[in-house]
Amino acid sequence: MYSHLVFNALFVAAVTLIWFMLAYQSLLFFLGYRYWLQTRRRATRNPLPETSLPLISLLVPCHNEERVLAHTLRALLALEYPPEKLEILIINDGSTDRTAAIATEFLVDPRVRLLEVPEGQTARGKAAALNFALPHARHPVLAIYDADNTPEPGALRPLAERLACDPRLGAAIGMYRAINRRQALLTRFLNIEGIGFQWIIQAGRWMLLRFSTLPGTNYVIHRGLVEALGGWDEQALTEDAELTLRVYQAGYLVQFVPASVTWEQEPETLRVWFRQRHRWVRGHNYLFRKYARSLLGLRPRRIGWELLYSLSLYYIFFVAILISDLLFVLSVSGLVRITVPGPYSVVWVFAYGTFVLQLIIALAYEKGEESLINTTLILVMYFSYCQLWIPVVARAIYDDFIARREFKWAKTERYEVSPPG
Repeated sequence: MYSHLVFNALFVAAVTLIWFMLAYQSLLFFLGYRYWLQTRRRATRNPLPETSLPLISLLVPCHNEERVLAHTLRALLALEYPPEKLEILIINDGSTDRTAAIATEFLVDPRVRLLEVPEGQTARGKAAALNFALPHARHPVLAIYDADNTPEPGALRPLAERLACDPRLGAAIGMYRAINRRQALLTRFLNIEGIGFQWIIQAGRWMLLRFSTLPGTNYVIHRGLVEALGGWDEQALTEDAELTLRVYQAGYLVQFVPASVTWEQEPETLRVWFRQRHRWVRGHNYLFRKYARSLLGLRPRRIGWELLYSLSLYYIFFVAILISDLLFVLSVSGLVRITVPGPYSVVWVFAYGTFVLQLIIALAYEKGEESLINTTLILVMYFSYCQLWIPVVARAIYDDFIARREFKWAKTERYEVSPPG
């Protein structure tokens, strides 16, 4: 056994990074709780009169969605929103299955229109499909829903009301929930991850900085703003995150509105999960290269720092966890002895307990999520699911910064639809 200055320095660096993230997340956690209380009180207020609600063009990009499209369109047609103020544009992006035929069955409703992306322009990704549909939209507000989504009947109206009531907003976003959360062990982890992210990170950042990030679905945005920004970036694998940055650069805000809920499918196998998360990380790598230098000049400055931190989070998490895991293995094997003084065992236990407690409380905000199995999964989540991110981030860094592989859009696999359970 031996000690070395390098290992001591790595240990201190890992502890510092982990505790910085944990301290910041703890602040967001408490602010997210305050936002939860605020939204509960706001739910009792009188809704905006129907005459004041905006006209909305709802866009649904579709590429080989025969397994889910009919279910999604039935849910969209059941939205509690004035029918005369809503149109639904189905964007058939070169589907080779029954997507177009299924969409045609719904054209009997005057709100529904089918747009066919021309041959030669198809299957270039979600951003390209949305850009194709943009000039065809008739209304001043756009709503975006993925083809696997089942929005609750009341999902659209709270978003439209917030956008109509606050001129500072460029967009308003709702919550997403995992419709297949009980299908597999992986989907149970993803359900916990999603709830925690939204009630801690999204809600907390809104309270602290008036900052939220666009998800890929269940959001509304001013059409004029999208047009002024030049549409969606077709080079971005995470077009939602990329558009968020430009919305804030233009001086507008994005608000998290948890009263709006949609249900979506999550990956049920590690293979599908890895491909999806790999695309997400590569998308953030693209954003980091594109925007890192310009964000520090953004006003207000705190938003620029937050955006830079958000883009850097994958790298910070990757470095901290990788160092921590490596030193743990080396210490247990007797190859390394850390000589930095301090009660690090107690500190680690406290950090782990904070991680667990925050997720347990966040789950309590959602009806039916306070269960023994979810609590058990949270207890093992750090040692299992969280560690899966290491190969994902490592592969994405290799593909982007070493091999410099070309970006390729990878559509997430769909499954047969089952009701929320």
